[in-house]
Amino acid sequence: MATKEQRRFARVLLEELETRVHAGPPIGDREILSAQAFLRENDFPPSSDYFNRLQQVQQRLDGWSRERTAPPPAKRNYGGAAADTWVQVQSAFDHVILSTCHEGDCHFQHGRIKISHRFNEGGRIDFVELKFLRSLHSCLNGEIRALLTVKDYRRLAKGWHAAEAFVLPLLPKELVFLAPEFFHCPRGEGLAWLVNIGHRIASDLEMDLKSRPLPEGTFTPPAPGSQWPIEALPADEVAWPILHAAAALECAVELNDPKTAQVRYLSR
Repeated sequence: MATKEQRRFARVLLEELETRVHAGPPIGDREILSAQAFLRENDFPPSSDYFNRLQQVQQRLDGWSRERTAPPPAKRNYGGAAADTWVQVQSAFDHVILSTCHEGDCHFQHGRIKISHRFNEGGRIDFVELKFLRSLHSCLNGEIRALLTVKDYRRLAKGWHAAEAFVLPLLPKELVFLAPEFFHCPRGEGLAWLVNIGHRIASDLEMDLKSRPLPEGTFTPPAPGSQWPIEALPADEVAWPILHAAAALECAVELNDPKTAQVRYLSR
């Protein structure tokens, strides 16, 4: 039977491999074989979670080698008016970042912020962040604040139902630009609203683009550094399925303490 130290080493090894599946550097076949040999030589049960997790890493790598004879899809940046607002969508190989801008006045000062929701392959939230484009305190202009971040989101299964999250203890007062009554509701409800507004924007965006006439022909790729038109988004093989999944979801947020919370996805 494996010792406590051997179990600790196996846990660290598997966490590193699971991270590298997404973030790199690439995992070689010899590394998988070496990990399998370590587990066998130290009497880890074949039915244990250690072998199961290693098998999931191998299946993910095998799937990519079968499906991706060409390089992974390039990152794309879309922008345009949709769902009665200006929307930016950044598409990467396994996630999407959906951003909208909001502005308003508070105590005779004008401010503007950008709210970004990052969704994983299953349409679940990875994080919600705020960028101060024009803060009510000028010293914060250009700063970014993580409002809610799911713990270890890169390692979670894409279809997770409940996860722990870190939350910002003191939320920026610029959030009143999204809803004047934001700070009048219980904190947990406010955080859930912040996550769910991303899901609702994804739903509105999907409905808007589906209702538009299909463009003729194909879109000409923009110049490097430029945005693709938002109308081209339905053709994105990464972003469109993620947004479709996100559009169908809704979550609840339950506070553990001022800095952590539990995020649970609900049935719609």
